[in-house]
Amino acid sequence: MQNYLLKNISVVNEQSISVKDVLLKNGRIEKVSGNIQPDFAVLEINGEGKYLLPGAIDDQVHFREPGLTHKATIYTESKAAVAGGVTSYMEMPNTIPNALTIDLLEEKYAIAAQHSLANYSFFMGTSNSNADEVLKVNQHRGRICGIKIFMGSSTGNMLVDNYLTLDKLFRESEVLIATHCEEEKIIRANYERIKNEKTALSPADHPLIRNEEACFESSFTAIQFAKKYNSKLHILHISTEKELQLFTNMIPLSDKRITCEVCVHHLHFSSEDYNRLGYLIKCNPAIKAPHNRQALWQALNDDRIDVIATDHAPHTLEEKGYIRDVNGQLEMKEQTSYENAHAGLPLVQHPLLLMLHYYQKGKISLEKIAQKMSHSVAEIYQLKDRGYIREGYWADLVITDLNKNTLVNRDNIAYKCGWSPLEGFSLPAAITHTFVNGNLVYENYGNTRWDESKRGKRLEFDRK
Repeated sequence: MQNYLLKNISVVNEQSISVKDVLLKNGRIEKVSGNIQPDFAVLEINGEGKYLLPGAIDDQVHFREPGLTHKATIYTESKAAVAGGVTSYMEMPNTIPNALTIDLLEEKYAIAAQHSLANYSFFMGTSNSNADEVLKVNQHRGRICGIKIFMGSSTGNMLVDNYLTLDKLFRESEVLIATHCEEEKIIRANYERIKNEKTALSPADHPLIRNEEACFESSFTAIQFAKKYNSKLHILHISTEKELQLFTNMIPLSDKRITCEVCVHHLHFSSEDYNRLGYLIKCNPAIKAPHNRQALWQALNDDRIDVIATDHAPHTLEEKGYIRDVNGQLEMKEQTSYENAHAGLPLVQHPLLLMLHYYQKGKISLEKIAQKMSHSVAEIYQLKDRGYIREGYWADLVITDLNKNTLVNRDNIAYKCGWSPLEGFSLPAAITHTFVNGNLVYENYGNTRWDESKRGKRLEFDRK
């Protein structure tokens, strides 16, 4: 395979930035040093003025295959991920059929082995009645990222609200448990109350229906189970200020048994954006009032929040209740209703660029971006040889140019669904190169070039 030498590039890694050379050989990082002179053939890339970050690891995506491939496929969405500097992902089980057995889960791995351009892992799905099957994952702890529990309404038969089932899973699981935390009873009561007060629900009602209390009560319940059994719990997409009191920055990440993440849309949007974007930003948990966003940023920077992810969840424009007008702009259809507009946003192509936008605005450092999008994910999931720019690790790397802009538009969106809530937004950075296992899969330096000759690898986990 082609080997590379990245010359004079600013390496962002493990809380520091320094100009170095980085040598890639046989898919791995061979050497990180100054003035490397390799004794074998390499393709040299001039990194002057650019930054090298470890490839982002997105631990929460929905790539929709199998069963929902009119929305997305593992191929299309992994390609979008690579274009955005996401070199590895962990995908959720609410496909059709739901990934509720080891055999069904392995079918998804087989699809990814054939079609994924990025590295991959898949969560085992849970229901109120499949606990024994779920716990078979203990025998595959080095090959599966974890188990996913929807403690709020979800696609198909995947709402787990039976406390006996929850108790068994938290008691016996030897792998990480990732939870979607929203209290279903609170959501249903809010929905009935607000619906009875109005002639029709609007997008702005979404954060009132799926409110702060619903999130807090469910997260509190999950944490009580985890503390009872010392389970390894990772709560996904924290969206409220109130939930943050449940997490700590008083112990190092390596000692944490309970961790959490924030998604880029909860850092970028607030309830004020429903007037402009309507159901395009309808998602679960909901994007909420601005004070929550402010609190999330603070908790991210002070390390109460451990990970940045996307919860990439594509739907067609028709499913969102939208069309494009004659000028190509997104426009809500008159007959669109709250109940019929699907919840979820396509985001996996732009999380790193969006965080670089906030770096330029002084909201987050480059070192913190690498920590929250790569290092911490690798630590929490105990990923083997990934997440850092270290000698001997797989060469999952991203080169960024902070002197270029990326305008999000219909022509450069790679998602199969063909739209983004960020359309028209100019991001003050560009992804110029993305390496996956040492392969230069994506290059955007003058002209966009792809090398799709190789596939990503199944992620491995260093668990005893």
